Amino acid sequence: MYTQYFGLREKPFAITPDPQFLYLSNRHGEALAHLLYGVTESGGFIQLTGEVGTGKTLLTRSLLERLPDDIDLAVVLNPRLSAQEFLETIFDELNFERPDNASIKVLIDQLNQYLLQAHAAGRHTVLLVDEAQNLDSDVLEQLRLLTNLETSKKKLLQIILVGQPELRQTLARNDLRQLAQRITGRYHLGNLSAKETLAYVSHRLEVAGAQRPIFSKSALAEVHRVSGGIPRLINVICDRALLGAYSSEKSEVSPKIVRAAAAEVSGREKPLRPVPGLPLIAASLVALLLVGAGFWTFLKRPAVFESTLPDQALTQHSDLTGTLSLADDNEPLQGLRLTRNLRLSPLPISVANAAASPAVQSGIGLTQLLNSASSVTGTDTAMASLFRLWGVGLDQSAPPCEQARTHGLKCEFQVGSWNLLQQLDRPAVLSLVMPGGVTHQLVIAKIVQNNVEIVLGNQRFKIPAEQLRQRWFGEYLLLWKPEPLADSLMVPGMRSEGVRWLRQQLQQLQGGTLGNSSFYDQTLADRVRLFQSANGLGVDGMAGVHTLIALNNALPGNTEPRLSGRR
Repeated sequence: MYTQYFGLREKPFAITPDPQFLYLSNRHGEALAHLLYGVTESGGFIQLTGEVGTGKTLLTRSLLERLPDDIDLAVVLNPRLSAQEFLETIFDELNFERPDNASIKVLIDQLNQYLLQAHAAGRHTVLLVDEAQNLDSDVLEQLRLLTNLETSKKKLLQIILVGQPELRQTLARNDLRQLAQRITGRYHLGNLSAKETLAYVSHRLEVAGAQRPIFSKSALAEVHRVSGGIPRLINVICDRALLGAYSSEKSEVSPKIVRAAAAEVSGREKPLRPVPGLPLIAASLVALLLVGAGFWTFLKRPAVFESTLPDQALTQHSDLTGTLSLADDNEPLQGLRLTRNLRLSPLPISVANAAASPAVQSGIGLTQLLNSASSVTGTDTAMASLFRLWGVGLDQSAPPCEQARTHGLKCEFQVGSWNLLQQLDRPAVLSLVMPGGVTHQLVIAKIVQNNVEIVLGNQRFKIPAEQLRQRWFGEYLLLWKPEPLADSLMVPGMRSEGVRWLRQQLQQLQGGTLGNSSFYDQTLADRVRLFQSANGLGVDGMAGVHTLIALNNALPGNTEPRLSGRR
């Protein structure tokens, strides 16, 4: 009704989880990155919690859309089942024939046989349970027992529990401590901040085709106040506010219209007044806004993971447990649509001869930019651009990361957060997913305040960082230059010349005396922890890729290309 009036292609604030409208706040982006990492390890539990309407469904859908194709996925939508019914549902979801009237023991034996066969065929199995806060104790115990199904090297079943905050309280019970100890990744989704609410509304309007601001800044502030930053409430209120502006023939949504919309959808005759904490409207809309299990029908698609994520990695980035890099640089680029035997196709002459630092253009939105430059957003061009920033040319003689090694460089492919990318401070190839599932690869060359400089072929463009972050799901590949003496991972108890080198560098940076031993002792581990803490890394006392890159950044005389522009 109001879409044509405001020049929109479609309604921007539908409460159904359309992935093209996905907005990733800092918390949502980090949650997705950590879930991606956690689920790509071997077995155990992943836990995602959040209040009603905070984006669990859409985030989980985004997670599942990023999975590889070698997964068999079982989704349990109605967890109010007995232990036997729960197991039978898993069989049904996996399309695995089960004997009639079988006991729990027979079902588990059959499931174990299925999982072993899947493992032998190179496939993985993931079980996703929605509304997991409603699971009975006997079903939770059965879930714990399912994680005992394993080979000598890995768990055979990865379980994702999605639920409201009550799930955390349930798993904190003493009688469920054995299950809680098997949770390898946890993340809790909170409400959006005032700044994030503004970005959220603006993002959805832009995706829907808005060519101008429709909500005034004060109206956006009012949206945050009355919604408490809950995405689903924001959608309902903004949708009603647009209808109200249309009905009254207003070209812009004002705070008054927002208050009227909030009052109307909450069933109150008068607008709500500010209250401490969560606005009253949230309480009055909870029952109205509970969305049924139909939201999950789109989740039944093939995909899988294998990984373990310690709790500390949810807030910081650990070298040992927070990386997906491969120690042998075996072309870890599948997420960027590359293969192990990739050879670069010939680049356009204009791209191949491009200068390393062309003039930076601005004033063009990301969507428009990618639509007009799709011919140079493939992996070949992006990798060539990244190598060019290091002064290295690429040819078709060998895979890119193999060529990198001949120049003393290493590829580091990861799924991580925006904060981690900034901490590593290296140009990187990012994989972006646009509406309709179209993927683009581009190089992020610099971050300047709230803007980023990206490289497309032989041109540089400056765009708002927020536009990029909304289409980036955490996959990146960067180059870094390891020190010749340093090992890729140095841990307490090992002995090497790399450990001696590490002592010397930390002594240079931190002062004091560390000696010249090649043994990684507790004193050195404490110094590494101190360095990691000062640089926003995961504090584990082990010197891995992240710590080594941070050391490169901190040492004088470093001339490597940096996102921050520092040298």
